[in-house]
Amino acid sequence: MGILGAEESVRMELEELRRMLVACAGLQRRKDDEEFKGVRISAKGIDTDDAERLVCVTSGVSYLGLAIVNKLLLRGYSVRIIVESEEDINKLREMESSGEMRTSNNNVSVVMAKLTDIESLQEAFQGCRGVFHTSAFIDPAGLSGYTKSMAEIEVKASEAVMRACARTPSVRKCVLTSSLLACIWRDSSQYDISSSVINHGCWSDESLCIDKKLWYALGKLRAERVAWRIAKETRLKLATICPGLITGPEFCDRNTMATIAYLKGAQEMYANGLLATVDVNKLAGAEVCVFEAMDRNAAGRYVCFDEVIERDEAETLARELGMPTNKICGNESEGVQARFRLSNEKLSSLMTRTLRYCYGEC
Repeated sequence: MGILGAEESVRMELEELRRMLVACAGLQRRKDDEEFKGVRISAKGIDTDDAERLVCVTSGVSYLGLAIVNKLLLRGYSVRIIVESEEDINKLREMESSGEMRTSNNNVSVVMAKLTDIESLQEAFQGCRGVFHTSAFIDPAGLSGYTKSMAEIEVKASEAVMRACARTPSVRKCVLTSSLLACIWRDSSQYDISSSVINHGCWSDESLCIDKKLWYALGKLRAERVAWRIAKETRLKLATICPGLITGPEFCDRNTMATIAYLKGAQEMYANGLLATVDVNKLAGAEVCVFEAMDRNAAGRYVCFDEVIERDEAETLARELGMPTNKICGNESEGVQARFRLSNEKLSSLMTRTLRYCYGEC
């Protein structure tokens, strides 16, 4: 790994990238201000050291990665973003939005590291208090969105990130983004009504994922399992977030491959009441919430979703993706009776407690 800036041209590219990222956060701040219509919330109970914390976000070029960066900046963190190539820098440039450049802000830095190289990651993590690992691998062929080989890379990256976290003295905790797909793929014929709730304690069946060629689900499942194994071995504080299909502004264009990969098996998920979505900004907020609550005993897995897709939502989603509705919900003309029920009660409870702790009763 090398911290970008060895050559003047690359240094200038990084500085331009840093300004762009801070500008994006500034735009998001203005949007949040408009949403709250001028209301300011007192930072009662927040650790005064929070503003000085340095955290690292992997896959900073990803749809979710950039949303997490923005949330962290709004919370007063300094953020180090990992990119893997100059192509990643170009991708970030494409995300640039028009607006005021906040060039006086110096709380964003960018480093280059290989996500499967432990030593490279260790150097990138130096001085960081925590790490957000948001893997964003795609199929080089650009067709299926995610192949079996991508699942293997996902696992290697997860292992390398966890090992690097454990070996970096400054890193105290890690939040890993898994997927709801790591929870829901099970043989439904083996479960009765008493086990119909799918929550943070559920794990997908690896053999079933392989049989159905659900490589995205398999990659997320194996990557999360290896992360938990290493966390237990090294006593690293870990939390994992298992989100539904990530949607939000321009998600079809900016998160195309992951969306296509997630929807493999969509008809079966829909029929079982397990096809759920989550807005990217709400997910990013949940990740930061969990990260901060880890200092107050938050731990384990968290299922994150906004809504379970029904017929009307399926039609809207299909229209946004430019695909026939039956690709998502089959040929059912009406809603179906779901066999399972998703629960995000653990995360909802945590976020409610956190709001009370940080801001007091409203």
